[in-house]
Amino acid sequence: MENVTRVLVVDDNKNITSKIEKQFSSHAVIKVVNVINNGKEALDYIIKHQGEYDIICMDIILPEIDGLSILKRMKQEHIKKKIIVLTSYKKEYTINMTNQYGVSYYMLKPFSMLALETRIIELAQKDSLKTVKLNDQEREVHIAISKILHQLGIPSHIKGYNYIRESVFLFYKNSDSYGGITKEIYPEVALKYSTTASRVERAIRHAIEVSWNRGDYDLMEELFGNSVAFDKAKPTNSEFIASIADRLRYDKKLLQV
Repeated sequence: MENVTRVLVVDDNKNITSKIEKQFSSHAVIKVVNVINNGKEALDYIIKHQGEYDIICMDIILPEIDGLSILKRMKQEHIKKKIIVLTSYKKEYTINMTNQYGVSYYMLKPFSMLALETRIIELAQKDSLKTVKLNDQEREVHIAISKILHQLGIPSHIKGYNYIRESVFLFYKNSDSYGGITKEIYPEVALKYSTTASRVERAIRHAIEVSWNRGDYDLMEELFGNSVAFDKAKPTNSEFIASIADRLRYDKKLLQV
């Protein structure tokens, strides 16, 4: 049996904390070791009980001491713990600051308990979401995505290339569970590349602009012709990502026939 991952929950929303406690009350590999509703009390516990928890699930808006101040103090004290930020606060500056303090993942409220469970297990199994190794099947998908992007005329040296490749891969894997490309995928890509969601969005838009001027016309018409008027408008970022992911699924079905 796998080792149990000990989770510290810091949030003043008692409705959310009770749901988290209930979700993991009898979980095989996740245990909520403490729930704290106050930032000052949370910081005191974090400093004095470092050996009692593995992952911190924390809101940014807290009474007395906010989450960013806690993260800053943890950095000063050289406390290196895996942290999942759970918040409804989605200002670009705040997201960028949490990245600077080594936050492992940023989840916007409302979120599903299943999604939180998945993130905790991923973090427990990996040193960081940034260093997850691909298996053979996932590597094949990445290669297929890269091939399509090259055919579409997107040069590999621009930032948007990597952001699109990662976004397509995430959408390909999780199209049913993601609430949206903007709210779910952009923040995850931003975390991996230590940037912000808005910069990811802008870089992808730039890459699409480049693609529209130099890509394979027939392939572009095949991929995007049904969703946009090819000769009048470029696809949106979401259309671009979803269309490539759909193409990969279609190709995979053909191989299985």
